[in-house]
Amino acid sequence: MAVRPIVIHGEPVLHRRAAEVESIDESIRELLVDMEETLEASNGVGLAAPQIGVGLRIFTWKYSGDTGAVPNRGVIINPRLRLIGRVSQELPDPEQEVEGCLSAPGYSFPLKRSDHIEITGLNADGEPVQFEARGWFARIMQHEYDHLDGYLYVNRLADRYAKRWKKIVKREGWNEPGHSWLPGVDPDPFGHEDDAD
Repeated sequence: MAVRPIVIHGEPVLHRRAAEVESIDESIRELLVDMEETLEASNGVGLAAPQIGVGLRIFTWKYSGDTGAVPNRGVIINPRLRLIGRVSQELPDPEQEVEGCLSAPGYSFPLKRSDHIEITGLNADGEPVQFEARGWFARIMQHEYDHLDGYLYVNRLADRYAKRWKKIVKREGWNEPGHSWLPGVDPDPFGHEDDAD
């Protein structure tokens, strides 16, 4: 198994809806191991299959904070997400509600999210799972789920931050495919040693 390159904004697989997993066969099991290894090497808290160039509805997480009764590490296949808490229309708190993304490496922006969600899907063995998530764990679930629908968190930014993001995309050349970085080899774009936020 291997750590895979993480593709960056502009790669088509990041901007289209991922396909359902039809069966959990050996190739899916290998993909899950690669995703776990890539997430570990990236110092991130979540990774969706499209972020490593695979257009399937799978994401994994590794979060040391409060996950309630849910394991701190996991994978979900073909998830469905339902917002329980509403998303406030106020501007996000620029110190408490900031997200980053491994596919928009090195940049972070404030973003409002629901603080309570429910998610259903399948685990790595194909068994049904269902749980609720709150707070930062709910934020992670929403962030990764967005990747499966072809969205990056930067697609949801308030206008004032969206304008900054557009300038970054132009400056970095991320409006075209072909950009990636390899966790564990390339420098950590967020400057984390062990854990990313």
